[in-house]
Amino acid sequence: MDNTSLGAVESRFADIIWQNEPLSSGELVKICEKELNWKKPTTYTVLRKLCERGIFKNEGGTVSSVISREEFYAVQSEKFVEETFDGSLPAFIAAFTKRKNLSEKDIDEIRRMIDTYGEE
Repeated sequence: MDNTSLGAVESRFADIIWQNEPLSSGELVKICEKELNWKKPTTYTVLRKLCERGIFKNEGGTVSSVISREEFYAVQSEKFVEETFDGSLPAFIAAFTKRKNLSEKDIDEIRRMIDTYGEE
């Protein structure tokens, strides 16, 4: 995947595909016309660009993802931590928690994730 970021409009478009895949390119055009008020050429142009970036594929008129939504955002998150916090997850968490309090549920879930990390 060459480019791991999406603009706001690309994100909405990508979410449409992830929520409906696999779908025909014709169905995608209809959904984008309704949801985004796009014409057919706009849908195909954005789809082509995201296919070239390795996020989606359009084979035989069927559109599907190359990577899942979760995988895509995991890559984006890793890139953000790497670029912003020199790859330090503790530094990211420290910065995050300075402005946002974690609930007991959040803390328990993070502990569970840490505890099970080595088990997977």
